[in-house]
Amino acid sequence: MGDALLSLLSFIVAIGVLVTVHEFGHFWVARRAGVRVLRFSVGFGRPLWRREGRDGTEYVIAAIPLGGYVKMLDEREGVVPPAELDRAFNRKGVGTRMAIVAAGPAFNFLFAVLAYWAVFGLGVPGVKPVVGEVRPASPAAMAGFRPGDEILRVGDERTPSWQLAAFALLDAATERRVVEVEVRTREGGRALRRLDLTGGEALAESGRLLEALGLRPWRPSLPPVIDAVEPDGPAVAAGLRPGDRVRAVDGRPVEDWEDFVRVVRASPGRALRLEIERGGRRLEVRLVPEVRGDGERRFGYIGARVRVPEGLLEPQRVVVRYGPLAALGEGIGRTWDMTVLTVRMLWRMVVGEASVRHLSGPLSIAQYAGQTASMGLVSFLSFLAVISVSLGVINLLPVPLLDGGHLLYCAVEAVRGRPLSERAQALGQRVGIALLALLMGLALYNDLARLLG
Repeated sequence: MGDALLSLLSFIVAIGVLVTVHEFGHFWVARRAGVRVLRFSVGFGRPLWRREGRDGTEYVIAAIPLGGYVKMLDEREGVVPPAELDRAFNRKGVGTRMAIVAAGPAFNFLFAVLAYWAVFGLGVPGVKPVVGEVRPASPAAMAGFRPGDEILRVGDERTPSWQLAAFALLDAATERRVVEVEVRTREGGRALRRLDLTGGEALAESGRLLEALGLRPWRPSLPPVIDAVEPDGPAVAAGLRPGDRVRAVDGRPVEDWEDFVRVVRASPGRALRLEIERGGRRLEVRLVPEVRGDGERRFGYIGARVRVPEGLLEPQRVVVRYGPLAALGEGIGRTWDMTVLTVRMLWRMVVGEASVRHLSGPLSIAQYAGQTASMGLVSFLSFLAVISVSLGVINLLPVPLLDGGHLLYCAVEAVRGRPLSERAQALGQRVGIALLALLMGLALYNDLARLLG
């Protein structure tokens, strides 16, 4: 219940911030272009709070926090007093109207730059990108990767952490190219690994990029000692407690925590006989892992967390931090990279080269919001930056009802010398509503499939 509440609150904060930023872009440029703004609303539906400013604009926070809007004076939406005709949106030139429309997405990109600037200035905690295992016959194995390799550079990008290494590899994978990866070997020397991504293996599941490449991060060998158990989970039902050490499963000795996890995941719904040590005594319990996933991807789950000895992971931890100017440069670069990556992935979905299952809806966004918020300010800011870039890109799609659709109408008007007919615009709106409903329905279906799966 606590996690669900945190996810909900984090989601509301995230959407509230990003919607406000987007709509403020429209508002700010409209005001400077001499257009009267009638209402600035964060959210849709019944107003929960409203206030009229000195400028005559009504500021509103509404009940449904899934968007917002800026209502401007416009002859197409009501009678405009003759004295205020010069402040009507529709009376402005095409260039001015396009600037007002484009300002929303532009402010989303600007917010992402500032968020990444703060992130890189505060410092991004991470783990050194050291390879633990290489799957035989995988792209990584064919490139010559070996356990103990530390990834120093992917292409021209330095990679001091796994997060940066994974991002650089994903970027190269979307381009389907051969990329040079510089590594520091276990012996201390340096070597180049040429990783072939032209076959598209890494795009099969972009959410599991390292697994698709055959790379597994190095992890220390952890003793099979339970640190915490989930309430009402299989581990609690079996009588397991924090501090229990797993000695054997079905008579076979357990070497470390990873060995125990492998057995559990391979045994969905099957009763396991555990021999544990508790307070110096040996006990035997019956554990039935919960079934998760579906089809060939079913796996066992017990709801238990490992105890990590204090200081064990310190040698592998890194903090990537830059000075103010360098952090700003990194923020601009990361925003550009995320924008290009988002556009590429959307295009590959359109042409069928990437699965639409990667679309996320409000449930997944709420879940990620809660997870990143629980990890601290840097993680939450990084999440906000990613979502802000996505909002900016999606709003620029040439779909009626979105900013990109309005920009398309304006571009057609600039070429023709007159606007599209009301009938054509009404038809476009119906098409836009249908496309957005389809997109939102697909994203929500993906959310439910992930949760139920």
